[in-house]
Amino acid sequence: MKSTRKNKISDRDFMKRISFLLLFLLIIQLQLYAEFRLSPVFGDNMVIQRDKEVKIWGWANVIIPHHPTVGDYSKFNSCSFPNPVLHEGTLFLSPENKMIQELFSPQQQTAFVVNTTAYKSVGRGFSILIMDDTFTDAEVVDCAVNILKTQAPVFMRIHLQRAGQRGYDISQSMPDKPYYRNIFAPNSPYVEAIEAADEQLGRFVAFLKESGMWNETVLIVTSDHGQSRIGWHPLSDEDSWKTPLVFVGNSIAEGRELSYFEHTDLAPTIAGLLEKEWQISDKQSGVFVKEILKGTDITGYMPPTYIKTINKQIKEYNLLKAKFVLLSETDGYFANFAALLENQTFIEPFYHQDRILNWKEAGTISHLIEVNEKVLKIMRNKLPE
Repeated sequence: MKSTRKNKISDRDFMKRISFLLLFLLIIQLQLYAEFRLSPVFGDNMVIQRDKEVKIWGWANVIIPHHPTVGDYSKFNSCSFPNPVLHEGTLFLSPENKMIQELFSPQQQTAFVVNTTAYKSVGRGFSILIMDDTFTDAEVVDCAVNILKTQAPVFMRIHLQRAGQRGYDISQSMPDKPYYRNIFAPNSPYVEAIEAADEQLGRFVAFLKESGMWNETVLIVTSDHGQSRIGWHPLSDEDSWKTPLVFVGNSIAEGRELSYFEHTDLAPTIAGLLEKEWQISDKQSGVFVKEILKGTDITGYMPPTYIKTINKQIKEYNLLKAKFVLLSETDGYFANFAALLENQTFIEPFYHQDRILNWKEAGTISHLIEVNEKVLKIMRNKLPE
């Protein structure tokens, strides 16, 4: 279900609307209640409740949060790269890939609640889909609570968008603002939004405990991208590539911090927690990270750093290419070389952000990284000292 109303709804209308949606699904899927419910909370730059015990925490590495609205990518995706990567569990994106929610629906219920329509492309296959630009973060949580009161989704994504929006607003602010190019400055609307989101997360956790659902829930708190200090998520800012990641649940190892985790592993890990087999499109991306579980040994835990490596390669490629473009103003040799970078007859082209839908042509993530490194080596050698 998708709402595009422009006027703010009253509490009464809100409850009536949600009750109708849930009543319909309750009637046809009541028997599909699962004893083990997974309720991930995916929201822009959310933080776990301060001074609260958590089971396992750390950071997730996300692919560069590029968000083109033109070109082939935009034909299939309405949001930035990390979102389809998260749902498809692979860097080899394709409209044919199955998303995590489609692993359960329609046999089991799933739900996605978010206060923006920007994520419609990753909403495919959810049993309950509510996207409303007019919702506050509190109304998103209200909606999620009402779903859990009357339905039994085995997987739910709750996305609080306001903090991310405030980060973008600051990136566009003028020098007269005290938080100009500093999201953590005094009176920063980003900090206010983060604190408000933290309160909503606490309210959601309190509901799970009061309702008796807490012990059968695995809660995942993360984000679809990091936040630059200047606001939003510029491609070359490495703060954009990393987001907090928290797992909480009875089956989760307590007090454990993993040294590295990739966004591609979230969908397979969710599937594994719910005893579903995850089929991925390539053999080197997206695995069930069992090291989050009790009774597992993390000695020697050294997962491959595919995303971190590719992000650094893309950053270097863009900077080197910019240098060639500047040099070409006075020397046509560099203009020719810059053109050859996109010529298949010269070399297997670099797999950069504008070619993300072609990444699967590399066959494996390892080969993609190898190709990129070859191109970078040539570029480094071509630059004058």
